Amino acid sequence: MPRADEIDAGDSAVLAAVVAALPEPLIVTDRAGSVLAFNSPALSAWPGLGRGRPLSLAVRSPEVLAAVDRLQRGEERATAQYAERVPVERIYEVVLSVVEVRTAEGRAPTFLLAFRDRTEQHRLDMMRVDFVANASHELRTPLASLLGFIETLQGPAREDASARERFLQIMRQQAQRMARLIDDLLSLSRVEMAEHRRPETPVDLAAIASQMVDTLRPLADERDVVISFSGPAGGAIVPGDRDDLMRVAENLIENAIKYGQSGGRVDVSVAIEDESPGRQQAILAVRDYGPGIAPEHVPRLTERFYRVDTGQSRGQGGTGLGLALVKHVVNRHRGRLTIESRPGEGAVFRVTLPAGDSVSRA
Repeated sequence: MPRADEIDAGDSAVLAAVVAALPEPLIVTDRAGSVLAFNSPALSAWPGLGRGRPLSLAVRSPEVLAAVDRLQRGEERATAQYAERVPVERIYEVVLSVVEVRTAEGRAPTFLLAFRDRTEQHRLDMMRVDFVANASHELRTPLASLLGFIETLQGPAREDASARERFLQIMRQQAQRMARLIDDLLSLSRVEMAEHRRPETPVDLAAIASQMVDTLRPLADERDVVISFSGPAGGAIVPGDRDDLMRVAENLIENAIKYGQSGGRVDVSVAIEDESPGRQQAILAVRDYGPGIAPEHVPRLTERFYRVDTGQSRGQGGTGLGLALVKHVVNRHRGRLTIESRPGEGAVFRVTLPAGDSVSRA
């Protein structure tokens, strides 16, 4: 009978069929490190994989290649960590084993590389750490304010009706700020946890932007801002998560109305452009005509809690997390966010997402 580390296979096609049936990335190489077989999850993670090609051309990880080297030197099992930071973070635990495949020619030792995705677990651990650190820092000020007003109402202002009304209004605003902050932190953590999984459902970016313009028009009217929208007649279909893209449009348009209010106008547009032969991209652009942003601030706008003007941001009800959320949603959609601004000339925020013939309407 074959041992537990042997596979009965008439030829490489049978081995490839067994590998293809497994749900997590799996690669089989010979003792020289040339790829014999791999499955669809592995090809999605490393498009450079090819039968007969060296593993090192596709999986460029010193840790994984060092583990393969240990098997070549006689070890029967090895482990390694695979980490990739761009275009999105992916973390795998890799288990490498020596498996003998019995063929008509005899036994052929091969190396089996099994990749277990640990990205979500890593993100969950980081989410817990970040949430505690960020929430404790940002919630300290409104909590201290609430406690101070409560003590005042219980003491000197106990019988002062006008002061009580004024303080209760401020307390309500502080409580709403804490609620928005917690909501944004949870939304950001959710997006970061799923950032390595690209959405594939076809959605209409133009319809999303148009709907959000209509939703925020009362806010624009309240602030005497004229808001306009233009988009392609046939829509702009992209693979995406509708709810996340709604948050992107909401954050960008709301920011333009609030911080570009002095310009009195906000232009929102969606366009389809050719990226390369056979490939198209959809571009959501939000432009305001307000005071603009100084060049030294632009690269840091997507950092958590970074504010150009802290007092103005909090006065507008901002949490300092909106553009960070936009950045991570765009990363998850394999797109890019660009910001153009000059003091006195307003600002333009552009979100570019892949689109084209490969994406069909649902």
